[in-house]
Amino acid sequence: MVKIFAAVLVTAVVMIVIFQVIDPKIEKAGGNAATQLVDDSNTTSGTLSCSISGEVKRAGTYVLEENTTLEELITVAGGLTTNADEYAFDTSYLLEDKASFYIAPKYDHSDVCSMEPIVKANINEDNEEGLQTVKGIGSTVAKAIVNYRTSNGPFKRIEDLKKVSGIGNATFEKIKDYVRLRS
Repeated sequence: MVKIFAAVLVTAVVMIVIFQVIDPKIEKAGGNAATQLVDDSNTTSGTLSCSISGEVKRAGTYVLEENTTLEELITVAGGLTTNADEYAFDTSYLLEDKASFYIAPKYDHSDVCSMEPIVKANINEDNEEGLQTVKGIGSTVAKAIVNYRTSNGPFKRIEDLKKVSGIGNATFEKIKDYVRLRS
């Protein structure tokens, strides 16, 4: 019994030392060094800070080199989960400093057994009636989305919906899982 207790104690001490040596804030990926941030003030010239959440393996804020794409941000965030909706983002999108990205799910998290994908509206193609199928988008907001799209071109990321009159953070949070960029 004493030998088992001693073995457990030695193992626990070794594990504590190992965890103290490992710095979980540093991530390396294919040529581009990326650091997961605690504080955005760590960015330097030639780098940018971007956040990613949703259907990625390690959501967080990362420092990347300038001229980096969303695909590279996804890579340093550990890649996509199997529930990521590939039609809700564009991996070729060139990152901008302080940008945030949400990777929407294909299936509803609240229904673990769901085999049917979430029905989504296409913010770059659907007309006002199609957009209104999303709970939280009424006729006024649907018209504003179509007008914004007509004036500014197609949406490059779903977060750009926040630029539309009538869509703030609260509305975006309600609708972000029910929209996509392409079909």
